[in-house]
Amino acid sequence: MTKFLSLFAAFATLGGVVASAQDESATQTIRIYDGAQFYDGYLMEKNPDKDLDDGILRHSCSLYSRPLTDEQLNAIGDSLKLNVFVQACCDNYDRIGNINLALVPKGAESYTTSEVQRLEIGRFITPFMDMNKEPNTVPYNYDINYLSPILRDSALRADYDLWLEFELFGVPYAANQQIAGCDGRSDVFKGTLEFETSTPPAGKTKGNLLIPIVMKTPEHLGFNLNNYKEEATDTIGKTVKSYYFDVPQDVTGGQIVLITSNHGANSGGEEYNRRWHYVYVDNELVLSYIPGRESCEPFRQYNTQANGIYGWKAMSDAEWQSFSNWCPGDVIDNRIIYMGDVKKGEHKITISVPDAKFRNQQGDIPVSIYFHAATNGIDEAGIQVSLATPSSVKVRVADGELMVWSESSIKAVEMYSSAGEKICRTISNAPIALGGIAHGIYLVNVYLENGIVETHKVVIGK
Repeated sequence: MTKFLSLFAAFATLGGVVASAQDESATQTIRIYDGAQFYDGYLMEKNPDKDLDDGILRHSCSLYSRPLTDEQLNAIGDSLKLNVFVQACCDNYDRIGNINLALVPKGAESYTTSEVQRLEIGRFITPFMDMNKEPNTVPYNYDINYLSPILRDSALRADYDLWLEFELFGVPYAANQQIAGCDGRSDVFKGTLEFETSTPPAGKTKGNLLIPIVMKTPEHLGFNLNNYKEEATDTIGKTVKSYYFDVPQDVTGGQIVLITSNHGANSGGEEYNRRWHYVYVDNELVLSYIPGRESCEPFRQYNTQANGIYGWKAMSDAEWQSFSNWCPGDVIDNRIIYMGDVKKGEHKITISVPDAKFRNQQGDIPVSIYFHAATNGIDEAGIQVSLATPSSVKVRVADGELMVWSESSIKAVEMYSSAGEKICRTISNAPIALGGIAHGIYLVNVYLENGIVETHKVVIGK
């Protein structure tokens, strides 16, 4: 059973909502990691920099953590971006990396990852990079406005110190042979991480409910989604896994944040096969998607080492869509499922990838999920509690059209039936004509820039 973090109360302002008059273009940068050196992941805890006095806790050669200070947290505004920069050293292959938030007991100087609750807030894939060629650094950017009220919540910060983890597993063995200057070296990447946030600061929040549900693990532990390990599936032979979480009271503004990516580089592996993914909450379909970009060409510039993914010449969109689940040099999408009002009690979220094969019992789908909502009611100060930063996307059905707006740039919009059938897809936010579409409940996936996908439910018809 999943533990929950209860963060109750609200801002004492008119209507229970804090509105700050500010220039939306004014931002400030909060640097958390600055060129942190990562080493061969198989050295595990034998990190050459383990005793370096720079404020970083090095759990291993591939997982670093440092506490966010009150000064840093107090500077956060309503708008929040996460910017990650990975510089090439002596690993020239595509690797998985991720940024996590760890909830550590107050005042602790260290912690064990298995003993604290952790949230994955951003995942990415490194390109094939030759450190001697430009560009030798790749940027990853995420809009994470929905995390702002969590980082600013007074109850959460009273109970926990918030640590930001930078995880990046790499190995130097191919580069030791293939890249000039890498012979005998164990350093694989350098990592820089910063928050970019609106000014002035927005102040502390109250009234949030945060429930960590599942956090991805390294592949060798066997707990990520697949169809051949008992810990990784509900039924051997089927790629389906259910996770349970308790909501302690009725809430409003509920949302689920989901991150998945398909891995398995063996012949016919899951990295190279796009599959339908279906997500259910309490047995009701809430999200359907096929991972992958329209094209990986925008990221070719970062793949400076010859490799079998990009080849020697540009490929068409159709060629990319025939095999790529993700692009080396790109983020993995953060998928946000808006649930609205959610009742008190136990709930179940199920992920199903029915066509996944996992040839030779290799590969997996790392899954990370958490639930965030606002408590539904009045706090002790008599203020109505509400979510501090609602969705930037608005979806409305009117006059025979589906219309979508967003403060962020929209890359594409998809519409699905409640059975998971794809109805249409557009590459802009132009209105979608609904003539001929049957009455019923539909799911709308809105793909935004910077690795965010929002899913909204709409009703068409009387």
